[in-house]
Amino acid sequence: MTNLPAELLSSLDGLPGFDRIVFESIHRSGGQVTSIRVNPGKPGDRAAGCEPVPWSSFGYYLPERPLFTFDPLFHAGAYYVQEASSMFLEQALRQTTDLSGPLRVLDLCAAPGGKSTLLESLLTAGSLLVSNEVIRSRANILEENIIKWGGAGVVVTSNDPHDLGRLENYFDVILVDAPCSGSGLFRREPEAVKEWSMDNVRLCSQRQRRILADSWPALRQDGLLIYSTCSYSREENEDIVDWMVEELGAKGCRLEVVPEWKIVETEGLAGAYGYRFYPDRVRGEGLYMACLRKLGGAAFAASRKKERLGSASSGKKGSLELLSGKEANQLGNWVRADRGLAYFRHAELIHAIPEPLLPELSVLQSACYLRRAGVPLGKWSVKEFIPEHDLAMSTLVLPGLPAVSLSREQALSYLRKDELPVESDYRGWMLVKYGGMNLGWIKVLPGRINNYYPKEWRILRREP
Repeated sequence: MTNLPAELLSSLDGLPGFDRIVFESIHRSGGQVTSIRVNPGKPGDRAAGCEPVPWSSFGYYLPERPLFTFDPLFHAGAYYVQEASSMFLEQALRQTTDLSGPLRVLDLCAAPGGKSTLLESLLTAGSLLVSNEVIRSRANILEENIIKWGGAGVVVTSNDPHDLGRLENYFDVILVDAPCSGSGLFRREPEAVKEWSMDNVRLCSQRQRRILADSWPALRQDGLLIYSTCSYSREENEDIVDWMVEELGAKGCRLEVVPEWKIVETEGLAGAYGYRFYPDRVRGEGLYMACLRKLGGAAFAASRKKERLGSASSGKKGSLELLSGKEANQLGNWVRADRGLAYFRHAELIHAIPEPLLPELSVLQSACYLRRAGVPLGKWSVKEFIPEHDLAMSTLVLPGLPAVSLSREQALSYLRKDELPVESDYRGWMLVKYGGMNLGWIKVLPGRINNYYPKEWRILRREP
């Protein structure tokens, strides 16, 4: 049961769609809604028989909340546990943007990765997704979830919005899921109530304006900015959108919302529309989202930023070393040949990225620090190719590689990095599978099997 701050309730009185009595009642009920979004790149039947989230192509409500830690398919990236209201991002993008061609998209405040993996599922082949998280510790979980989702057209960065703002007119779409006071998650996280205050609301509002002002130059003319928070406060929502219209010259976009969804449309003083999610109306938590078009700016001037990537013989310090044709051909035993990939070496590891995106890396490097670009595949030792876990998780890995299918108990043992009681006459690298999904690598040697699941990802608890 959650008792809400009186100051919060008073501040919400009069807002469109707010009904204080039922709003308090739903928070006191202790009810919870659990939803997942399946990975279209790793098709399966995880959500078979579950009720769809109405505004999502990939979202489903679960009848109860399982212990996801002990579901190997969760670790395989078969699905992402995401709050249903947040999946409305799909509607915001589909209704405002032509998704039939490649796009440059920035998720500015991306951790833990729910909205980035949703964007990745919606974008067409050849699109670039930059997932950024300024807080380095939070960038670790973002990178983990990007790896598990398995796509190749993603770059993970950890930069201040001001740095990315130097990429003038570069992005077609920018998502700012802004840091906020978090009142929209009080039902799911009752302990957060103690940290809420109007002072924090005002502090978040100031931070949100700085983030938007710093990143706005990176959006091209006629580009789209999607703004969202998990706050109910007008100061962090409609007031911010009004400020963007008045100070940045943005133009609001109106979305079509099915009445049965019970999403509340609002209109700010500057005429821009926003969309509020109340947990007493929808099967989801509190959310605000608005879409704004950039009227100023220009097209990206590619010639001002692009530089040539280093070749294997250039020796240019800090450059990405392109693989020779011979080396690239050797990867045919590990990587699918139908993905149109370019290969480069960085810090000893060989990476793959869709070939049309290769020139974009030098553009991004001119403004920000790249934690991850494309998919790290592995490295050549004197005797063999040593695959990275990222390759096993990706949609690039070659079908038909030697593999062993595990039971649920064996899969959980693998995910704990325990010894595996698996017998095989094969010697060398093998994929570990559960339910048809890759979990990672093992190496079968005479008399033993080495478990190569990432140590930092291992399950530390035993199933109750």
